[in-house]
Amino acid sequence: MRDWEAVVEQHLSGLALEPAERSEVITELAQHLAETCEQCRKQGMTEEEAARRALSQVEDWHKLSRLIQIARKKENSMTNRVKQFWLPSLLTLFLSMGLLMLIQLFGPSPLKVAMKNGWSLIAPTAVIYLPWLFSLPVIGAMGAYLSNRAGGSKRAMLSSIIFPVVPYAVFFFLALPAIAIFNERLGHNFMFIALFVGLLAWVVAPAAALLTGGVLVQHFVSRRLELGRITGN
Repeated sequence: MRDWEAVVEQHLSGLALEPAERSEVITELAQHLAETCEQCRKQGMTEEEAARRALSQVEDWHKLSRLIQIARKKENSMTNRVKQFWLPSLLTLFLSMGLLMLIQLFGPSPLKVAMKNGWSLIAPTAVIYLPWLFSLPVIGAMGAYLSNRAGGSKRAMLSSIIFPVVPYAVFFFLALPAIAIFNERLGHNFMFIALFVGLLAWVVAPAAALLTGGVLVQHFVSRRLELGRITGN
């Protein structure tokens, strides 16, 4: 009986993949060729004829090798992006938003700034939840740890840390100015000092709190790696 894994490995000798991935590809392709050969044998072909028919399905082994490498690199890149950025980002977003909702429902009461103006009737930008801000460094540290553990770059790590403030930044920098332009009543009541206070309370301060925890984790991880290299040497 023909050893299809050996046949495939010989034809894909130039396949540049990690050993585990290479073995997986060779095994899958060998199983496919073996099944095709078996079907041809059931149709009355000799073993040699069936083997030639199975191998004829691949017209260019070099081209197939290049296509496999490209597909695997894209798959690995997408997988790494999910582990290094999207999972930490969604975790920090879920935890920060969930904790904020709990504090809004059960307290304690927030610190309110500049409530005696028309702006306070439009959006709660001057409402500051201090317990929420104090918890954000821990959430940022968790996001940084997960991103670093997955091999994320500094850019991916920092992006995942500040991801929870993105919705607020979009609101203040894009949505709110657009609403003010097209809404005459809001435009007349638009107060830039209130916008400034809102940016500090909902964008700048949370981002700083998240980065505090994330940067500390990155610092400790870098120190640990440096000590590991020194110890290894």
